[in-house]
Amino acid sequence: MKTSITITTLILLTSVPLTSGHSPLSNTNLSSHTPHTMSPQDPHPAIIQCSIRNFITASHILHHHAVLDAYGHLSFRHPFSPTTFFMSRNIAPATISSPDDLIEYHITDASPVDPSAAANKGYAERHIHSEIHKRHPSVRAAVHSHSEAVVPYSVSGVPLRPVYHMAGFLRASGAPVFEISEHWREGDVKDMLVRNEWLGAAHAAHFDDGVAVVLMRGHGFTAVGGSVEEVVLRAVYTAKNAAIQTGALTMRGAAAFLAGGGQVSTSGAASDGIRYLSQEEAEAATEMTRWSALRPWGLWVREVEACGLYVNGA
Repeated sequence: MKTSITITTLILLTSVPLTSGHSPLSNTNLSSHTPHTMSPQDPHPAIIQCSIRNFITASHILHHHAVLDAYGHLSFRHPFSPTTFFMSRNIAPATISSPDDLIEYHITDASPVDPSAAANKGYAERHIHSEIHKRHPSVRAAVHSHSEAVVPYSVSGVPLRPVYHMAGFLRASGAPVFEISEHWREGDVKDMLVRNEWLGAAHAAHFDDGVAVVLMRGHGFTAVGGSVEEVVLRAVYTAKNAAIQTGALTMRGAAAFLAGGGQVSTSGAASDGIRYLSQEEAEAATEMTRWSALRPWGLWVREVEACGLYVNGA
């Protein structure tokens, strides 16, 4: 029953308007989920609890599908406050297991709402998430991944484009690539991590005009969505699309090699021979994944619930 309640409640979250003001969870122990100022009839604590459970499950799903490993992270916007968001503390996503593993942050500067949470040492790259949530109010969740299937498209000059209907959310012309070296300032640690507000802001700007996925040169990718379910779907199918595109490009390369009598072509032809989705097809496919997102979500929830590795105590 917990799974069905969680999914049903989270569907409602996308229609809950954000209101300004103090976060209902500020200065509140996440383990209790219930701010002292709320009456027992207030639905907010139940929805927050479902949001936290959903977040933990989503982290497990992303690990189960090899989108995240020991690294990478997920965030979600507070369902009732436009000024804060949640991430886990600095642990592997597969090991997130309880509300105590979550930290609430201010969107303005990625600082913890509860100052004592600073001792938990959140992710160094939480500015990826804070700046996305700051610049794009419609985004309710974001995933940052180091998927090995996707990284080659961040360094090769070959654009990652939608090759099948489950990845229409990728731009038909190719997912943009964030080049971090163009935004380093004096004193920045050049380890490719988005460690501060200016790097996070430069990265977040790549999501303008409805972009759903941005690659990061030599690092990975970030996906955004209007719900946790949607962003998990986008992250999973971004990696799958990359694997399919790589397979298609390899086959085309082999076919061209054989057609040339075992000689590498030097024609310099611009086309790679792959039939990608058109802009119209990509837009229609994106809409399809929006209304069907709960089908894979329901399956993926059952998969991680049946796996002994994952624990969700929320």
